[in-house]
Amino acid sequence: MRRTAAARLLTGTALAVVLAGPAHAGTGGSLKVYPATVTPGSQVTVDTTACGAGGTAAGDASAVGAGAFVLAPGTREEVAAGRFRVPPGAQPGTYEIVARCDGGAQADGRRVSGDLVVTLTSTRPPAAHPRGSVKTGVGGALGPDPVQTAAGVAALAVAAAGGTWLLHRRARGDRI
Repeated sequence: MRRTAAARLLTGTALAVVLAGPAHAGTGGSLKVYPATVTPGSQVTVDTTACGAGGTAAGDASAVGAGAFVLAPGTREEVAAGRFRVPPGAQPGTYEIVARCDGGAQADGRRVSGDLVVTLTSTRPPAAHPRGSVKTGVGGALGPDPVQTAAGVAALAVAAAGGTWLLHRRARGDRI
């Protein structure tokens, strides 16, 4: 008999929670952070649809040291957007950015949040390095024509061999 009463009580409580829905002033929706990973000194854009059409919000980025900012209705319907700059002295880590809707009967006081990751390394691709030769008008060690290069190397080899042979004959005392 006790099990049946306990089961009914639990079932009734669960049904009441499901039918009641979320609390009015609770967390609803989300705060989108663009870009989600930044370096100190970067500008960050946030937006949310939790405040409804024409809704505004008070943003708080004091966790990262940026302070308060305003989210106002944006160009897209039902989106409130705002911006702030991460301070140059911000330390690496993950920070919670918060906004609280103000205005509108349905969204008044609703709190939304999103995460911002601050790193010391840039997420940008590395800069491209130049390739090839610089056209200065002064020739390089190896020209663009492999036949001319081979001929020049052969001429230097013959001159070196001839000079060595002549020095060797002179050292032995042979007359030229």
